Amino acid sequence: MEYTLEIDGTPATIPGGTGVLLLHPSTGETDRIDTDFFKTDTDNFLVVSTRTTAREVRQKLEYYDVDEEQAEILDTLSIERGYSRRSSDTVHYVAAPDDVDGIVDHIEGFLAEHDGKRRISIDSVTELAYYAGDEQALEAVDRILELLAEYDAVGLFHLAKDPHDADLVDRFRDRFDGVIDLDEDGSIDADF
Repeated sequence: MEYTLEIDGTPATIPGGTGVLLLHPSTGETDRIDTDFFKTDTDNFLVVSTRTTAREVRQKLEYYDVDEEQAEILDTLSIERGYSRRSSDTVHYVAAPDDVDGIVDHIEGFLAEHDGKRRISIDSVTELAYYAGDEQALEAVDRILELLAEYDAVGLFHLAKDPHDADLVDRFRDRFDGVIDLDEDGSIDADF
């Protein structure tokens, strides 16, 4: 299955099973790329949010005019921060932001329950590494990439360049079929 990719400087399509790494500066504006990833050629998508709450994800989707009917959100932060939370058909929670098994299990459940073209955004791998540790984050990425291949889905994985040393960034980069490198000025260098 082919997926349309409408992000400047990237191929017009990518095959199912593709994981794309979005490298960005800590202060980078990633929302535009994230929402462009969801807007086209998608039946259902899942936002795994380790950086913001479900409420903030919903606001982002609304601001960028993304069809929320297709959206599901996995919020890993609200419980940690003590915020009130109400699970629904489209908003779910894990016990803690370092609950890698819970995150991966939810992703697999989402992929198994939905047909058609499915996209996943992990926003962000940097926060996952902060809470769970670098090796756990690398393992989680490997497990999620395997699920994308198994279910013919695609994924966008956010990674801030600044907090990580170059060797770790390279270890993440080597796992992906495509890399979008977002610069401070908003320009994109894509390698597919």
